[in-house]
Amino acid sequence: MLPNKAPDDKEIIFFPYWRFKGIFFAASTNGITHQFLDLSYQAVKSSFFPVSAGLRTQTLKMQFVAPDTKGKFLEPQISVNEVIEIVNKRSSNNLTGHLFHTAHIGESLSLIYAPFYLNKRLYDAVLNKPISNHVPDDFDIETLQRGSPSWSMRFIPTLCPHCGWDMQGERGSLVLICRNCNSIWQPGRKELKPLKFVHIPGQDDNITYFPFYRIKAEISGLELSSYADLARIANMPKVIQKDWEERKFFFWTLGFKVRPKIFLRIQRDFTLLQPQDNFKNSLPNSEMYPVTLPVKEAIEGLKIILGSFIKPRSKISELSKIKIKPKSFLLVYIPFEKQHHEYIQPQYKICINRNMLSHAGNL
Repeated sequence: MLPNKAPDDKEIIFFPYWRFKGIFFAASTNGITHQFLDLSYQAVKSSFFPVSAGLRTQTLKMQFVAPDTKGKFLEPQISVNEVIEIVNKRSSNNLTGHLFHTAHIGESLSLIYAPFYLNKRLYDAVLNKPISNHVPDDFDIETLQRGSPSWSMRFIPTLCPHCGWDMQGERGSLVLICRNCNSIWQPGRKELKPLKFVHIPGQDDNITYFPFYRIKAEISGLELSSYADLARIANMPKVIQKDWEERKFFFWTLGFKVRPKIFLRIQRDFTLLQPQDNFKNSLPNSEMYPVTLPVKEAIEGLKIILGSFIKPRSKISELSKIKIKPKSFLLVYIPFEKQHHEYIQPQYKICINRNMLSHAGNL
């Protein structure tokens, strides 16, 4: 909820807004485009309250709603699916050309409560100023469904379920690491669940391992199951080798957030490279960058990755007919040499500027 300056004798009306935050990608006749979104929209249809919470969700320090928070909480009437449709429509309206596919990646959808109160007029309790000259005759707060913030946070101890050791996890990390028994865990609904992972050994001492998802998927509407298929579809300047027909194709996606400018480029490059190194089924002994992008979000962008390398470019129109069904994934930690301004993967000639990571939390 947003902070408020309401007088102590006024009962606060908490009006709900859905907040959508993430990267919007679109494949169209203009190629692959992207934009960063941070939007809020009414969770209850009302002409009396502002349509959006505006920039307040970005500039004001919010706090979690607690069960003992006093005030009238209006219950959301617009579903999550409806707000996603609204976001899609608003995002697509800014684009030109024919759209073939859209995706939201790194998205977070949250419910934000904005405070108001009545004092002959409807007041914005954040600024403690009226938002109307008078209360309309047909305004009746009692007609809106109200509820109480009955939910509460639940804490899970960060002890390894396998060996009982203290696990490690940076702020914002989606997984916890146990170096005592070489395991990685992710939160489930009621308990921690093990995650399958490997790493590619690095040759330098000053190394940071970045997390990537290697995703196996079933693709219909396009022949893409081997490295040979990839070479043909991407029109690689290579002579197709016989053993490429047996080499399986995987999508490679990021397990961490970066700015949209390089987000797609890195995923496209790794998917075209198809790393085949000797994977080690253990944790690396160097710094590990936290997993901040869930695999569910990474999967949303598989068609966009495909659209980034499919040739000729006119074939991007086929994305609307292609179906991709993820079957399994593996978390792979890839070594990057830490330089003064950037991280470099020397074997694959891929670079990540540190500035692209410093604001990743804003995604």
